[in-house]
Amino acid sequence: MSATRSQPEPATAVRPGWTRRPANLATAVTAELVQRIVRGNYPPGTTLPPEPVLCETFSVSRTVVREAVKVLQEKGLVRVRQGAGTTVTPQAQWNMLDELVLGATIAEDETLAILDDVVVTRRLLESDMAQVAARTLEQDVLDRLRALVDRMDELVDDTPTYEEHDRLFHDTIMQASGNRIARGVVRALEGQVIHTSGYQGKSDRDLCKASNKGHRRIYERLAARDAPGAAKAMFTHITEAWLVRRGRAGDPGRLKR
Repeated sequence: MSATRSQPEPATAVRPGWTRRPANLATAVTAELVQRIVRGNYPPGTTLPPEPVLCETFSVSRTVVREAVKVLQEKGLVRVRQGAGTTVTPQAQWNMLDELVLGATIAEDETLAILDDVVVTRRLLESDMAQVAARTLEQDVLDRLRALVDRMDELVDDTPTYEEHDRLFHDTIMQASGNRIARGVVRALEGQVIHTSGYQGKSDRDLCKASNKGHRRIYERLAARDAPGAAKAMFTHITEAWLVRRGRAGDPGRLKR
């Protein structure tokens, strides 16, 4: 068995760039350590600095450090073993649905691959929910969807309001499917990435118009009770909308099926 590698940062670790002392020290230390682990300051297989060093680095007590390490362990980022220190785990063990972990990963990923994975996951779940909704939704839900699509045609010059209606359109379909788990996953993922510049990308009148054509195709397949067609329309819409927003960064090959 090979020995555990030591951490790449020096014994006196880099102090955090806080402009003022945080009100909740354990939360702040946790967030900083998550960023350092994801950034690769402490690669998988290496150990975090010992407690005294972390206490000095963050100017906090051992209690605060231990609380932060406990949270890191809950997020799957580290493993604590008596006598072996706190070891950073392989990326495959990280909880990518955790807000801090996902946010830090997105911030470090210039290729947009992690956002591609978010879109692939959303696309898979929403396509299935659209297929179910086509068979089960009531006329009043169809009427609401039609009203949303018509309203979005009027909002193409008001991007923020258009995007609010866009999210409501998708959420109405998800609710109509009755799949609370899938809807919860999509809403959680979107809630964590929706304000990142990489996910939002660019948006203007022409892009809103193109996006709403996709919404109208989805609505038409739902109104026709065409379950496979609704799934395909949702799949295509989510894919095309993301490809426009993501631009030319990295290779979008992960989106191909």
